[in-house]
Amino acid sequence: MNYISVENVSRSFGERVLFDNISLGINEGQKIGFVAKNGFGKTSLLDIIIGKEQPNTGSVNRRNDLRMAFLLQEPDLNPNSTIEEIILASDIPTIKIIANYEKALQNMEDADKYQAAFDAMDSSNAWDFETKYKQILSKLKLDDLSQKVENLSGGQKKRIAMAIALLSDPQLLIMDEPTNHLDLEMIEWLEEYFKQENYTILMVTHDRYFLDRVCNEIIELDNGKLYTYKGNYSYYVEKKQERLEVEQTTQEKAQQLYKKELQWMRRQPKARTTKSKSRIDDFYTIKEAAHNRRKDHKIELEINMERLGTKVIELHKISKSFPGKKLIDNFSYNFIKGERIGIIGKNGTGKSTFLNMITGNLLPDSGKVVKGETVKIGYYTQGGIDIKPGQKVIDVIKEYGEYIPLNKGKIISASQLLERFMFDSKKKHDFVEKLSGGERKRLYLCTVLIQNPNFLILDEPTNDLDIPTLNILENFLMDFPGCLMVVSHDRYFMDKIVDHLFVFNQSGTITDFPGNYSDFRAYVGNTDLALDKEDTAPSEKVITQKPVEKKTIEKTGPTREQQKELSRLENSIKKLEEQRVKLQESFLDTSLAPEQLAENSIKLDQLKADLEEREMEWLELTESIG
Repeated sequence: MNYISVENVSRSFGERVLFDNISLGINEGQKIGFVAKNGFGKTSLLDIIIGKEQPNTGSVNRRNDLRMAFLLQEPDLNPNSTIEEIILASDIPTIKIIANYEKALQNMEDADKYQAAFDAMDSSNAWDFETKYKQILSKLKLDDLSQKVENLSGGQKKRIAMAIALLSDPQLLIMDEPTNHLDLEMIEWLEEYFKQENYTILMVTHDRYFLDRVCNEIIELDNGKLYTYKGNYSYYVEKKQERLEVEQTTQEKAQQLYKKELQWMRRQPKARTTKSKSRIDDFYTIKEAAHNRRKDHKIELEINMERLGTKVIELHKISKSFPGKKLIDNFSYNFIKGERIGIIGKNGTGKSTFLNMITGNLLPDSGKVVKGETVKIGYYTQGGIDIKPGQKVIDVIKEYGEYIPLNKGKIISASQLLERFMFDSKKKHDFVEKLSGGERKRLYLCTVLIQNPNFLILDEPTNDLDIPTLNILENFLMDFPGCLMVVSHDRYFMDKIVDHLFVFNQSGTITDFPGNYSDFRAYVGNTDLALDKEDTAPSEKVITQKPVEKKTIEKTGPTREQQKELSRLENSIKKLEEQRVKLQESFLDTSLAPEQLAENSIKLDQLKADLEEREMEWLELTESIG
């Protein structure tokens, strides 16, 4: 059954054409992921589909009785209303019936009112819906419905809008960045929910695991054309690469034919026959194909980085609490060169507080943070760039200098640097307030990186960035030789760039887990994460052991032999980590002979294997100690 038909639509702003003469059908049962670079027309096409904008040409036909729900990137909610009032005002009749029934339960003395509410629940078959209603509110952590919207965070507002969209029982659900501001537990619940429920979905998201696990079709808007891939995100990546290879071959053939026809054109006399004129027309068609180069700009992030000394950052028994909440309790850690740490935990467990203590923006209640003399921190915060009225994009970069130092003594102008961050000549001279959300984040990232940090902290860097920019950022971070610490709900991003995790618990404890996010999920299983539960005792672990069929014995702590072995393994792991970093840094030395580089590569592989073995021994020992 067809829900929406988009036929030959075009959209342009002045001379800038976003897309021209594209068509799309949305049918029952499809779960479509919509991907494109920032600024290529994703939002405009989405607005045309939902009727918020009109196309310059073409039409959109919607089924008359179609029930649609829209989840916008930034929900527009009345700040003076409570959560309950917002939900009740959502025009979902069954919710009003449930609300009346729950009020009647609180006043059982009024038997007539209670009976009327009970009968309304029966006649509208609202009992099953009530279960769904409570489950969705619970999973989205909307427990206190009396809270006013003006006191809520952006994430809480997004969750209210998500709840309303899901509860409206739509046939077609259209979502713009549904996973932004959701924690990992909610994202994984949402994935399972969409697998079970019979929704037809069209969504824009940069969350590649979410696309992979939810969608059965991907559409891509690329250089004004729409491409369809009948599969999930992994299938799309594979088939897109095949398409690009075919396009490159076709372009090369067109260029060869163009050169041949150009020679023929130059040999022609002024008076041409009809046959010649036909060939001349073909020539201009060939010329257009030959010059139709793909506009793929790649960010080449080769910013110079100040060298880190032996001492990086040391955390000595730091603690931090706020009234009624202990966030960080007696945590110690010594960072070493080349570390790549991911930070995970529920919203409100102290992740941003932890980063602010490391950067010196916030002092711990007890303990101390010691920073090495050579450490230069680059801090990418969730707040984003501070927009100054009337400031142009080029002026933002020029605040850091007309020229920026690169590796190997090279320099680059502020204008050239913006081009590498995919800002074309026109965009460079646009006012910052005219940029899209993703473009502002890209500009902000640029300002952080050009300051040459050697300790890079990224707090939710993937929000609002398009997938092509994410891929390029990941490639840069893979080669970044300094220390890297990342807070992100993007599991694909975390899996690709981090080596181990700091797992934040509600009790204030932090566990150092030796692996990426997928390793962690495989370890704790698919049930509720232990890190999501309030600790009832100080000794309770973030990562819980699986039950074994043995007699329960009272633990008295590690034995002296276990303590010695634990200390030996930790020292061994630390030395192996230091050796790994040195070997990795050796690949940056241009004076080394190819034979030496090959030998170092073999050593690095062996060292990684030894390190993995020691880490597994450490993990098994800590499990046995309990």
